[in-house]
Amino acid sequence: MAVVLDLLNKDNRPRHPEKAHRPDQPVQQRKPEWIRVKAPGSPKWAETNKIVRENKLVTVCEEAGCPNIGECWEKKHATFMIMGDTCTRACAFCNVKTGMPQALDPNEPESVAIAVQKLGLEHVVITSVDRDDLADGGAQHFADVIHAIRARSPKTTIEILTPDFLRKPGALEVVVAAKPDVFNHNLETVPSKYLKVRPGARYFHSIRLLQQVKELDPTIFTKSGIMVGLGEERNEVLQLMDDLRSADVDFMTIGQYLQPTKKHHQVIRFVTPDEFKAYETTAYAKGFLLVSSTPLTRSSHHAGEDFAKLKAARLTKLG
Repeated sequence: MAVVLDLLNKDNRPRHPEKAHRPDQPVQQRKPEWIRVKAPGSPKWAETNKIVRENKLVTVCEEAGCPNIGECWEKKHATFMIMGDTCTRACAFCNVKTGMPQALDPNEPESVAIAVQKLGLEHVVITSVDRDDLADGGAQHFADVIHAIRARSPKTTIEILTPDFLRKPGALEVVVAAKPDVFNHNLETVPSKYLKVRPGARYFHSIRLLQQVKELDPTIFTKSGIMVGLGEERNEVLQLMDDLRSADVDFMTIGQYLQPTKKHHQVIRFVTPDEFKAYETTAYAKGFLLVSSTPLTRSSHHAGEDFAKLKAARLTKLG
């Protein structure tokens, strides 16, 4: 089980009130050797932590209990989570706090831009909680953050990881018009697992969302990711790859699901490194420009390096 220290919850209320009365799920007590990572705490990690705190920012690195936080913050890479720390949905895999969010902070776009500038980021990843309570799902706020970063750090490339904007007409168009360099929206799992794992979402809506990004602006790279180890079958993953390619998605990520707490969906099994490599080989054969498929792959892990690879792969394909 992933060890998550909830240092941000000061009022002692349940982090996941909707899961509090669920029966405990079986927990994989010992992770295989290929899952283990070094604990954070280096001087460079502390410097990144200080900048995040000074600008009162939320990071998905902390909120989701990402196992790569030590490595990424050591490199001054942080994925900023905008629109607060409370999500309006209750996905069975996710450790982000759920409940009724507070109003948007109008100063947040500038605060994020300042942090990006202080960290000297060449590439930044911006994600968010789901905000089904907002008329546009937070689309304009995403656009405002992108514009603020461009104003302070015009050479920084911007990757966004968005919600699905379900039932929010016109929201996607607002975000795409802000011209992020990479538009990421994760499918998370195969369609047969949506009812238990991602009940608030719709699989084919997410596929269509990614397809629409390319229709609106073909120059934007598109990206999507899934977790494995949730009980999916191999043939389901291969079909999902075909669905993503039918939407002209450029980049696919595949990583091992890790159970945040005993109230979350259990880990059905740990997928071996050899299986991840086989998924990578198959995905490349299906036409993705880039594939990251390892046990510790996460959406924003090595995002800057991957963006450079994406650009090179597109040039190779065109040339």
